[in-house]
Amino acid sequence: MSASIRATAEQLAAVDAFELGSDMVLEAGAGAGKTSTLKLMAAARPKLQGIYVAYNAAIAKDAKASFPATVDCRTAHAFANRWTVNQWGYQVLQARLKAPRVPAHKTARILGVNDVLKLGPERMITPYQLARIAMETAGRYCTSADTEIGHWHVPRVNGAEDKAARDALIKVVLPLARKAWADLSRATGELRFTHDVYLKMWALTDPVLPADYVLLDEAQDSVPVVAKVFNQQANTQKVAVGDSCQAIYGWRGAKDAMAGMLVDHRLFLTQSFRFGPAIADEANKWLELLSAKLRLTGTPAIASKLHPISRPNAVLCRSNAEAVTRLMKFHEAGVPAAIVGGGNDVRWLAEAAIELQTKGRTSHPELCAFTSWGMVQDYVENDHGGGDLAVAVKLIDTYGAEEIMAAIDRSVPESRASIVLSTAHKAKGREWNSVQIATDFHKPSPDAQGRQVEPVPEEAMLAYVAITRAKVGLDRAGLQWIDDYTAGRR
Repeated sequence: MSASIRATAEQLAAVDAFELGSDMVLEAGAGAGKTSTLKLMAAARPKLQGIYVAYNAAIAKDAKASFPATVDCRTAHAFANRWTVNQWGYQVLQARLKAPRVPAHKTARILGVNDVLKLGPERMITPYQLARIAMETAGRYCTSADTEIGHWHVPRVNGAEDKAARDALIKVVLPLARKAWADLSRATGELRFTHDVYLKMWALTDPVLPADYVLLDEAQDSVPVVAKVFNQQANTQKVAVGDSCQAIYGWRGAKDAMAGMLVDHRLFLTQSFRFGPAIADEANKWLELLSAKLRLTGTPAIASKLHPISRPNAVLCRSNAEAVTRLMKFHEAGVPAAIVGGGNDVRWLAEAAIELQTKGRTSHPELCAFTSWGMVQDYVENDHGGGDLAVAVKLIDTYGAEEIMAAIDRSVPESRASIVLSTAHKAKGREWNSVQIATDFHKPSPDAQGRQVEPVPEEAMLAYVAITRAKVGLDRAGLQWIDDYTAGRR
């Protein structure tokens, strides 16, 4: 252990458990020194070869520069890439990855899709859209732990939720998706080849990672295909690291690899070095609501404070629509603002609204079953399944699609922004000195008997992530209703 690193008692306990050679789970709270702990663990066993599976390429690059030389720091995709190069050769793989995008009409032709799927008097899915859904189905299979494509991989399509429509969609799409996978997994295939395809190809071989131990970072957000490869390492010490209460990507297929893992040691890092006691106390309210075992302790030297902030460094929103709404208001006030992710999701929806209004069709995956914007409006107003689109549809109806697109185009890079706007999802892994929580984190409505209803776990986790992005100042405006729940538990 480096003398320059002052380890906490929890970090030393993690190192001691690691040295025993047993499988372990390390639950690390927000800002609790997870990466430095992993480095200490690797340094404690210098004669062993390790693998650190990073969540993304940027993290892997940083890890390579700071972890001991005995640790191979890569993403799961990087290991899969190396395997695919050995199978196909570098030039073939690069040619597949860099091939021109395949237009929808060509994808439909390759898959042999010719007919419209009619789901009702005004609901239909064109061959191009069916081809896109088949490709999305294959994509969902790629990130799953499954060995075959099944009906559960077919995505939900707005306007086609009832059983009859769903069954009709699956009957057509499932064989197309299987045909797509057969093409994708060939070196000579024609369909658009992605990094997730070769990841799946590699995983299907049940690979053995060449190391004495494997460290899986951000294990709570592992896609099932990666979690399966990790758990299958039979003769290798396995360490899953992350924060189960930050598992906010379940909606896109992520799986908490720590939850069901059978281990000899399950330890915690609770001392946050990101913020002081005031923010730690606020985060603990959400951890209590989640019935988590972990509770955070803030760093006393950081004078964190909960208070109203008129001009924070960042505003964190529940939805993309709220982020764009705030962006437009800052434009009106002459404040240079950036939006994390560029507002692309809302921009795409605005473009779809224009297509439906002018052409009566759109390729947007969430709206492809509709033939007019009026149908979308009716759907979000009267169908429970349209609730997640309601805010964005209202935004478009209020300001107009063209005005929204123009506002997004006027956003500035973060380096030139006075304020950063982000959804809580996109803010994960980041931090700012001062953060304001937007007011679209709504308190759950009472039940039919007027009793208080607690937030669903996914929403409580998102709130916890949002709260813990702040280092010094936190304006919890949109989440201060948590006090109603904590008061009731005293």
